[in-house]
Amino acid sequence: MDNHFAAALDEIRRGTEEILLEHDLAERLKSKQPLRIKAGFDPTAPDLHLGHTVLINKLRQFQNLGHHVIFLIGDFTGMIGDPTGKSVTRPTLTRTQVLENAQTYQRQIFKILDPVRTEIVFNSAWMGQMSAADLIALASRQTVARMLERDDFSQRYTHHQPIAIHEFLYPLVQGYDSVALKADVELGGTDQKFNLLMGRELQKQYGQAPQVVITMPLLEGLDGVQKMSKSLGNYIGIEEAPDEQFGKLMSISDELMWRYFELLSFRPMIEIATLRQEMQQGRNPRDIKFELSMEIVDRFHGAGAGVLARDRFIARFAKAEIPDDLPEYTLIEGQPIVQALKEITLVASTSEAIRHIQAGAVRLNGEAVTDKGQALKLGTHVIQVGKRRMAKIIVTKA
Repeated sequence: MDNHFAAALDEIRRGTEEILLEHDLAERLKSKQPLRIKAGFDPTAPDLHLGHTVLINKLRQFQNLGHHVIFLIGDFTGMIGDPTGKSVTRPTLTRTQVLENAQTYQRQIFKILDPVRTEIVFNSAWMGQMSAADLIALASRQTVARMLERDDFSQRYTHHQPIAIHEFLYPLVQGYDSVALKADVELGGTDQKFNLLMGRELQKQYGQAPQVVITMPLLEGLDGVQKMSKSLGNYIGIEEAPDEQFGKLMSISDELMWRYFELLSFRPMIEIATLRQEMQQGRNPRDIKFELSMEIVDRFHGAGAGVLARDRFIARFAKAEIPDDLPEYTLIEGQPIVQALKEITLVASTSEAIRHIQAGAVRLNGEAVTDKGQALKLGTHVIQVGKRRMAKIIVTKA
């Protein structure tokens, strides 16, 4: 095995959950022909966050290795609504909603992908041309029993929860996309494994070589527990302001930092291993987190933006002599700050909290709190009463 091939395979393996089948991938890589790498995104929401970029980063790695990336916008499937992991039928989107969201996707993905080596396609280009007879013919290629092998469908069926007929079409259409595009490799989250394997099955039935399936892990959000999600308030949006991105990244735990390095950083793994060794030898993990945060901010806001965000972060927090080991609390968006101060025991009562606010002794992220009715906003914050009482608070949706 030559060194270039081995290095390419190692780079592709990085951060992946599963490669099906790795032998097939190795054989295609040995051909030294550019592979057609497909990943599909349903434009069901207008904004992408770092959780989405785990997949997009892997696409960029394939581009760097000389392969052809197909970024599929599922404008047709988006109107069905992906039932993956859902206990109820998802509401369908209008054509207008789907296209509006698709436009923002196109703008955002080129913060990572090389536009010259990226082909953007919409699956309505072929699905919209299908007649009713064509769709019935496609549906005839799988059985209800096969569909009920999917965990979410099986659970809903067992618990007598409704499954709409159109939901069975979703994995079929996603699989047919691979046929239409003659994909060599398809990427998706671990929750998409059934749909990705459907593409392999349909390609065999249509006389094509079955695609290699690569599943990527679902990135944990700022809480380190649940997957990153805007609805949970534990996300970092790729179009958020530099200081907001930087501050959120600095709020993650030291252990979660290494997960983010592996899945989000473009640094070689050997460099990341060196950083981990430096921390074990006594280097401040905060300084290593600075490096991760600067890299991510630079990626989405341009070279130098990370250093500026770091300097502003230091000015707000480090110069205020805020310790690294602050107690941490999770609170709910909209909670009055006087109530929060009492809940996290920085004060004994709401009346004491009000007195401190009136005296100018309460600070949120280094800024004095002047309104006793101020409500907490989503995000990670440092709250302080006087010079000695401080805490980190992570504010999420109810």
